[in-house]
Amino acid sequence: MIVSHDVDGPADGPVVVLLHSSVADRRMWEPQWQPLIEAGFRVVRPDFRTCGDSPAGTAPYSDAGDVLDLLDHLGAQRAALVGSSYGGRIALQVAALHPERVSSLLLLCPARPGHEPSAELRKFGAAEDVFLDAGDLAGAAEFNARTWLGPDAGADAHALVRAMQLRNFEIGLTVTGSHELPEPEVDLAAITAATLVVGGAHDLLDFRDIAAELPSLIPGADGVELPWAGHFPSLERPAETTRLMLEFLARA
Repeated sequence: MIVSHDVDGPADGPVVVLLHSSVADRRMWEPQWQPLIEAGFRVVRPDFRTCGDSPAGTAPYSDAGDVLDLLDHLGAQRAALVGSSYGGRIALQVAALHPERVSSLLLLCPARPGHEPSAELRKFGAAEDVFLDAGDLAGAAEFNARTWLGPDAGADAHALVRAMQLRNFEIGLTVTGSHELPEPEVDLAAITAATLVVGGAHDLLDFRDIAAELPSLIPGADGVELPWAGHFPSLERPAETTRLMLEFLARA
């Protein structure tokens, strides 16, 4: 199954794949979509399964495998991967297991394969479950927006995150059984792509720690913490984050 996706930009342009957070879907990249295309990139933004417009399917799958299948479908041998949160986790899997397919890697407040959640993150999950167990999907979506968006996020960003998360919750209710394959073990030292890891000073502790740690685990990786950012800098200060993305992709 080829997941639902958008693709645009010059046919011969360098390919950039935008991988969304599990709280979101491919709409989270709307502020970056047109600027990347205008900069000459061939831009791809998929929806992971059970997010946005991608169904779960009935055959065993992995999100990393879906990214590789999509690249094959588009005839792209190599691509830059930009991953937000869970999308960063998937980008790390692809880059570590198939380094020849990834030209550069930009990780925005990424999750990390094998990370054990802290007490703070488990507390968030328990609070979210209270809403979900009560059937209050809208309340759970609002709780996620309040938790993950930093202080600079405007009303439009909050509304979009609420809408994306609510849709993902609704899709989740229709899924019976999981066909997702177990997450593979990965060696981050196998990554050869030029890598930039971006953290947010207002993010939850787990993601601040991951962003601080990853540059020491990925050969040649650089890291930066944005003092104004929460978990979604691309939505909180979209113009500033777009500039950061374009500058890194141009260098890489």
